[in-house]
Amino acid sequence: MANKALATRQKMQFRVEPSQAPRNPVAAAAKQRAAGAHVKTVSGQRQQEKRLLARLLTKISEK
Repeated sequence: MANKALATRQKMQFRVEPSQAPRNPVAAAAKQRAAGAHVKTVSGQRQQEKRLLARLLTKISEK
């Protein structure tokens, strides 16, 4: 009974708490099946307009 003191010690416990609520697997599958964006983003529209403007300016300068 040499280890009697060790048996009365409080055991170390690790508590792992979930960082987020559990995910809904049905919703995740539905989101993956969903179609992509149908409208260009604001930055995409701006870049397209910038390219179009540059194309028009080169046409005008060539004439």
